Amino acid sequence: MATTLDPVTFEVLKNAFINTVDQMAEQILRTCYSFVIYSRDFSSALCDTEGNTVMQGTGDIAAHVGTLHYTAKAVIRQFDGDIHPGDVFVINDVYEGGSHFNDTRIIRPIYYDGELLGYAQANGHWADVGGATPGSFNVKALDHMGEGLRIPPTRLWSKDEFLEDVAYLIAKNTRNPRDIIGDMQAQAEATRVAEREIQRLCDKYGVETIKTAMAEVQDYVEDLTRAKIAALPDGVWYTEDYIDQDPARGEGLIPIKTRMTISGDTVHYDLSESHASISSMLNAGFGGSFAGIVAGTKMQFPDIPLNSGFYRVVTADLGPLGSVVNADWPSPCAGFCSGPFEKIMSSVFEIWSDIQPERAMACTFNLEYLLVGGRDQRGEGNPNFMWYDWMMGGWGARNGADGYNASAAVFGVQYGTQPFEGQERLAPVLTSCHDLVPDSGGPGKFRGGLGAEKGGKLWASDNTVMSYCCDRERSVTWGLWGGLPSIPHGVWLNKGTENERYLGSIFAAEPIKSGDEFTRPSAGGGGLGDPLQRDVDAVLEDVIDGYVTIARAEKDYGVVIKAIDPEIFLYEIDLEATIAAREFIRTNRHAWIERDPEAVSEEYRSGLINEMDCVRQFGVILDWGSGEVLENTTTQFRKMLQRRTVVHWTDDPTIEFVPGTLTVSEPATV
Repeated sequence: MATTLDPVTFEVLKNAFINTVDQMAEQILRTCYSFVIYSRDFSSALCDTEGNTVMQGTGDIAAHVGTLHYTAKAVIRQFDGDIHPGDVFVINDVYEGGSHFNDTRIIRPIYYDGELLGYAQANGHWADVGGATPGSFNVKALDHMGEGLRIPPTRLWSKDEFLEDVAYLIAKNTRNPRDIIGDMQAQAEATRVAEREIQRLCDKYGVETIKTAMAEVQDYVEDLTRAKIAALPDGVWYTEDYIDQDPARGEGLIPIKTRMTISGDTVHYDLSESHASISSMLNAGFGGSFAGIVAGTKMQFPDIPLNSGFYRVVTADLGPLGSVVNADWPSPCAGFCSGPFEKIMSSVFEIWSDIQPERAMACTFNLEYLLVGGRDQRGEGNPNFMWYDWMMGGWGARNGADGYNASAAVFGVQYGTQPFEGQERLAPVLTSCHDLVPDSGGPGKFRGGLGAEKGGKLWASDNTVMSYCCDRERSVTWGLWGGLPSIPHGVWLNKGTENERYLGSIFAAEPIKSGDEFTRPSAGGGGLGDPLQRDVDAVLEDVIDGYVTIARAEKDYGVVIKAIDPEIFLYEIDLEATIAAREFIRTNRHAWIERDPEAVSEEYRSGLINEMDCVRQFGVILDWGSGEVLENTTTQFRKMLQRRTVVHWTDDPTIEFVPGTLTVSEPATV
């Protein structure tokens, strides 16, 4: 890199740009109106005059970072030649590179002495942008008109004049106009913070120095990334992951196919063979899919800052418009994060586990949103309310360590658990439980992290409906290198009562009434390595900690544990019985995975086995409410298990798992 700034000035300004974006985040956090944004569902960026990202902050959401430059460029295209000091623009358009309509970006040009230097962008997830269902997550939407308001590049301030008519046109097409106007103002003020900071740096260092630094930090990231990639072997790797279903096509997993090529100092991803777009909101526009590629790859190189220099090295071919990873207008995309985005991230993680096995990680739980909206009887005039909740869950086991328990989704690792007290103050929903789910961590030599279960009870409400956006009810969070899956996602209504109903993982506008209770577990992470190679003392510790039950310690790990005095956490391993149990599993597990699915279904319906037995022992996927076998899904799921898990099992307990199963030879077609 031909650096024109001295190293000290370069380093100071590189970090000043990062700090500028972080200051934007602090401004949003302290002035936003929405509880969702307050819980850190937002990101910011500093862009150059072409819209290229100069720098991201240290706490931005993974699903946003690959999209912010696209929306900046869309504004520049739309208003080319008509951008002035004091202008501010708004955009949420999925088809212009956004993520989904809730993620609304406020963009301000930054000028110094009349010269345009770049753009500041503040993105926040607005809790509602209209559409057919509260929260704008409508699984049943067949096009984007059922999801909410699509905002193309639009001027919101003109030369410092707030365009109230435009702002209220947007806000009054949502269910909470007051919060929308407040969040608009908060995001706009965050961009003003960036403007002031860049102008201050120009005062101190000179405008030419700042312009040079904006270019050189991108070159720096490019050069650093190329050097990292060049040190790795060339090759081609292939894998695939799945969305649970397309409601219009019957049961059957929807493949997202990822081929990655390292050539010299570049990385290229090809997703062009992925499935056509589906008839639910679990599609992704090109911005959301590229964000999954960027986020998954960036996590392999945590020491590299993130800006558009990274995108010069990491490229993608998403194929023609109209696929599940490159959705065309008017395909619904509100659930891109639960659909393609995290499947792409998990696929990227798996591929890089072959290349850098020391950083290997099994599949992580899927992001989910539960939304309850209606009229709040506690307030004067029965105002609209929105209870908008997401869960923590388990991360995949790592090579040499267990997965993290009850952590934020890879979608946004800085997410916080929303305070129950705040939720209960804002909506008539009482939290009835929030606990770790024993046995939810996928079994392996290294165990997946545990998921959590959260329950709620509705009260003092009218005209209330519930919607859910999730996945991996059927494409259950998978293990790696012999590890086993976690548990299915899904919501239960009034569980354990005569009115019990299983609602599954995707539904919209389900009517509920005061007194109804609902609960759902998040999945844990997948296991890594053969569970029969897990240290027996580690299994014992898991039982003592309440992470694994005695029953599943024997079923999943072949470790027989006696409860001597549970009140003082006194347990004991029966070593002789453990040796026999492990040999029994090792001898029979290949046959279990080929067992007749109908026989498995019959045992599930009779209560002899549960979901974990179906998924982990037999590789059978059922309709978890009725117990009916999903034949196509089971066939696909078993093939996936064979590739990721069964092929790594061995009769010799001393043989370790070996990576390298994803490598392919060009020009082979997979």
